[in-house]
Amino acid sequence: MKLIDDLSQFAAPAYSVVTSGTFDGVHVGHQKILQKIVQEARKRDGKSIVLTFWPHPRFVLKKDAGDLKLLTTFEEKVELLAQNGIDYLVKIPFTKEFSELTSDQFIRQVLVEKLNTKLLVIGYDHRFGKNREGGFDYLMEHSGEYGFAIKEISRKDIEDVGVSSTLIRNSLAEGNIHIANDFLGRPYSLSGFVKDGDRIGRSIGFPTANIDVPEAYKLIPADGAYAVLVSLEGQKFQGMLNIGQRPTVSGEERRIEVNLFNFDADIYNQRLTIEFIKLLRTERKFESIERLKEQLSLDKLEAIRILNQQS
Repeated sequence: MKLIDDLSQFAAPAYSVVTSGTFDGVHVGHQKILQKIVQEARKRDGKSIVLTFWPHPRFVLKKDAGDLKLLTTFEEKVELLAQNGIDYLVKIPFTKEFSELTSDQFIRQVLVEKLNTKLLVIGYDHRFGKNREGGFDYLMEHSGEYGFAIKEISRKDIEDVGVSSTLIRNSLAEGNIHIANDFLGRPYSLSGFVKDGDRIGRSIGFPTANIDVPEAYKLIPADGAYAVLVSLEGQKFQGMLNIGQRPTVSGEERRIEVNLFNFDADIYNQRLTIEFIKLLRTERKFESIERLKEQLSLDKLEAIRILNQQS
């Protein structure tokens, strides 16, 4: 897949099969649309194109944008879209000026002139243009003017999957990792750098890597202990991870700390990718450090049991 971040320099294919959207999470509902455009492009000896917008439109248009947490960073989204066999990912910088384009201007200036769209594939509820004025009915009414065909992913097809990015966000916020993973079609993941901590975990026999996620908009799941898989420099390790304030040791800030099993190396400043497999328990305050150590031992045994079932 080729990433196009300057549309003015894009040499459009002779036959473009296009879809557009934010595709946060690239969940199983999105994947149905992606599979469709890849299939249609191959049938017609054309190219599949995903048109997406960055920053997320709500960051630009909504006053409550700071409250929005995304399932994927832009880099994660690029990787996931590539895994679905897309030929081109076109990144449109989303600005207030761009948001003022009418649906007709968007279709003519972007879909027709820049992408040479011959077939547009959209979900039944997809909207576009200023104030989201354009949709499937508008396209069908004006299709003769634009010179491309339109295919709609039906309400039934999408609702049969029963998934949305909002539903996945809510599941993660409630600690329902298994539900989120089912809707994503893969384990939810995040990446971050190992930074120096207070080394309390090491002192009680459970050394942890303190993870800093640089993207403030990335959704962090609910507080609790999780069974996880951790990727580091091409290798994958089993582990358990805690999100929370660590009340037993009088923690004052929310942290993400991961304990890698059968691992003892200095990995400060290195980047880890963590896949969330299952919630082990919610965070709680224990009566003593000894009681915490006992629970961590039980958590580790349960995490190993769960993770071995994954292999």
